[in-house]
Amino acid sequence: MSCLILPLSLSLSSKSHQHSQLTTNQCLCPSLFQSMDQATENPSYPPLFLTPGSHLHPTPQPTTFQPGPTIQVPLLDLQRLDTDVHLFQSCQKLGLIRLTNHGVPPGLSDRLFGFAREILSRPFERKVAELADAAVKYFWGTPAVSLNSKEVNWLEGLHVSVSGLSSPASESEFGEFRNLAIEYCEHMARISRTLFNTLAIDLNLDEEQTTTYLSESNGMFRVYRYPICPNPSSYLGMEAHTDSSVLTILNEDDVGGLQVLSEHTWFNVVPVPGTLIVNLGDLFQVISDDRYNSVKHRVLASSVTERISLGYFVFPQEDSVLRSSIYNPFTLKEFRAQVQEDIMKTGSKVGLKQFRKEKPNLN
Repeated sequence: MSCLILPLSLSLSSKSHQHSQLTTNQCLCPSLFQSMDQATENPSYPPLFLTPGSHLHPTPQPTTFQPGPTIQVPLLDLQRLDTDVHLFQSCQKLGLIRLTNHGVPPGLSDRLFGFAREILSRPFERKVAELADAAVKYFWGTPAVSLNSKEVNWLEGLHVSVSGLSSPASESEFGEFRNLAIEYCEHMARISRTLFNTLAIDLNLDEEQTTTYLSESNGMFRVYRYPICPNPSSYLGMEAHTDSSVLTILNEDDVGGLQVLSEHTWFNVVPVPGTLIVNLGDLFQVISDDRYNSVKHRVLASSVTERISLGYFVFPQEDSVLRSSIYNPFTLKEFRAQVQEDIMKTGSKVGLKQFRKEKPNLN
């Protein structure tokens, strides 16, 4: 559920990148295009996913779908959060909860999943061309949580700024998908505000902090598709990471593959139809003075079927200063700038360690 996927060397996000990047790949991997007839036939997949070989390096820690261990994520009623002690316990221990009675119409989710599948099932070249300068951006490959791109994450998706959904361009280009996304994000904003307000009471946040530390207008919506992987024991759908949000709300299909790290062990999170998964992000950890932790998670690849999920990420107001007894004061803008600087310098997201008042040795 990464909220840091940016246009990188393996994420084609502009028409100029389209030509230059494909040319580069052709030069580096001539066998990629010569052996297409021997590859899985799916023109909607990124070309590198069709013939994984010497040009794609396996992840250093091979994983695959396994029967266990499985973690039981507490199922909470959104309408009764203020009386449910499991909310605080689960957020403190796991950084993860599952919501029911959340008020999102099943038909809305189903239609949004359907339109997302249709868009992502278009031929790869068409997606790159049509979604280069659009309000809805197409991405694939390696998330910006790591530039150590010897390993490529087995995913592609759509990136939408919530504020961008109201632009005339998005209305003309994406019609019904845009309308569904607007309605869906309104529900996500309502859910995130309800949850945050409840947790804010436990954290003794004042009115200004409760208002500015979570800004529904500063949200981000993403669709993730995890293509079928011919060798899932060698690749990850999405590498291990924490989200840079305050809260992340995940709506997934029934395929599975999500794992969370708890007590140094990776646990499978089994899908439960009709529910939403909420995980705490880095910025909530700061707001809570480390009482609540940002949960590390990843997604496994599958050789059996594709996986589709909808991710909604919500952040503070851009200029709101986050204050903590453990971290130096900073704004969302400063945090994002630091994360990108770390990625360029070290190849990976360093995250909150850079903002601690007593920084650990990062060497």
